[in-house]
Amino acid sequence: MIIAALFATRLTPLHWLDTTVIIIYFAAVLGLGFLLRKQTHTSEDFFLAGREMSAWVAGISFLAANMGALELMGWAAAAYQYGLLAAHWYWIGAVPAMLFLGLVMMPFYYISRSHSVPGYLKLRFGEPTRALCAISFAGMTVLMSGINMFAMAKVMQVVLGWNMNFSILVSSLTVAVYVTMGGLRSAILNEVLQFFLIWAGALVVPILGLIETGGWSGLKARILANTASDKYLHLWSTLGHFRSNSMGIHWTGIVFGLGFVGGLGYWTTDFLVVQRLLSAKDLRSARMAPIIGAWFKMAVPLIVILPGLIGLAVLPGAGLSLVGEGAANAGQHTYNEVLPLLLIRYAGPGLLGLGITALIAGFMSGMAGNVSAFSAVWTYDIYRPLMKLRATDHDLLSVGRWSTVLGVLVSIGTAYFAMHFSSIMDYVQALFSFFVTPLFGTVILGMLWKRATGPGAFWGLFAGMGSSIAMWAWVQIQPSALQIMALSNDAQPMAENLYRMLWSWLVCLIVTIGVSLFTRPAPAEELAGLVYGYTADPEQKKYPLVQQPVFWAVSAALVFLWLQWLFR
Repeated sequence: MIIAALFATRLTPLHWLDTTVIIIYFAAVLGLGFLLRKQTHTSEDFFLAGREMSAWVAGISFLAANMGALELMGWAAAAYQYGLLAAHWYWIGAVPAMLFLGLVMMPFYYISRSHSVPGYLKLRFGEPTRALCAISFAGMTVLMSGINMFAMAKVMQVVLGWNMNFSILVSSLTVAVYVTMGGLRSAILNEVLQFFLIWAGALVVPILGLIETGGWSGLKARILANTASDKYLHLWSTLGHFRSNSMGIHWTGIVFGLGFVGGLGYWTTDFLVVQRLLSAKDLRSARMAPIIGAWFKMAVPLIVILPGLIGLAVLPGAGLSLVGEGAANAGQHTYNEVLPLLLIRYAGPGLLGLGITALIAGFMSGMAGNVSAFSAVWTYDIYRPLMKLRATDHDLLSVGRWSTVLGVLVSIGTAYFAMHFSSIMDYVQALFSFFVTPLFGTVILGMLWKRATGPGAFWGLFAGMGSSIAMWAWVQIQPSALQIMALSNDAQPMAENLYRMLWSWLVCLIVTIGVSLFTRPAPAEELAGLVYGYTADPEQKKYPLVQQPVFWAVSAALVFLWLQWLFR
């Protein structure tokens, strides 16, 4: 009876080849964790992988940490819901920010030798700002880790028929074991492995989907036939008016809310991704890593956004009309299931196992990234300064391992919050608006404006986060407030998220500047290495032009602009 409760009706049987592929993957992940435990002796080994990673390893890990199951499933769902507009989160919402991080911001993080973004804020603004940032970030990471659990459990439920609770338990325990043993080094090397597995498995759907629909032109024709509108097929041309596109958003929301505030906020201040860059062996590698990541990022829509569009083209013909998570009746499929449904449609024996393994790898990557970031922030920015100021390195290593287990346990509880959102990416973007975009206001002022003060940073960050949560609560209590928040009666939840990011960032900026002007700034000698104009780039070996970060950053920017024109 108990076993029957763990396994419900599944949509398709697994061939023994599929099961073998999945078992081999789990064995490889756990085996790597055991091997790397022998190389983890100090807290720096555990939290920063000994600062010995090459630019390529750090860059791929940097991207893979953001490429979890919620990315694969969530943005496929968002593409089904909103069309090609979802690609903005990979292009304008990521590429410019990654290039800016590599060229401008990494020297501040790397030269200061901080273990975390809150660690930088401690050096720049003092303990109160660091504590506020650390506590809020720790909360966000376990909430994000929980959404990865939910996404993975959804795959297992749809494809394998596994009970949601059982799926969450098995997958989370695997992550807890290998991150606890090997720390960030284990997380990074697994992320590199998972990055290639994700590509190998996730390419099944776009390749076979394009073959079925007759290529890009055939895909567009089918979507037009199913939706009676071309608003799902354009990146920019429908953004001149709120009513012209499926998201109910204006181009200002995409450019300023997503491209400027949301993108820069996430990629330059979220410690989950910045932590990978701090593991680089030198400053040049740390600067090249996000630029390498930007090149790969431009290709990710092939395996994430394209499946959602294929779903729009082929699922209605199979009698499937997907709805939001909260609106689904018994037996009805939701936006979040579009990728698993397409895997079942296209993948035969062996290929289905590879596709499922890609989603498992994505889950492991996303959850491990959040858990390792939570562990570092908890240990260095909460435990040591607030609980045991004179902690030894052995104490920090021990607390790091125990806090990894704590992060997993808390994440299990937060997985269930995701079920109340129509799509998991609405949930993720709401979290970013609460914690990440106000933090970007604090960090960017700290790096670029020498007059910013500790009290200004603390109250600006507090006001930014508080206002964002209040705006979200207002819309939940009074749904008609959405049209005020997002400037239109046609706005969808995603549009509201982007405008809320912009408003909360402006609140943070205004309060920080206002308070700073009435409080005493730090003396110039304390700003060395922390503020633009007071930070000298350390002497480095001269490299040929084609090996310099700026060359590859400019090249990536040109390709990025070409993509915007091509899919306009």
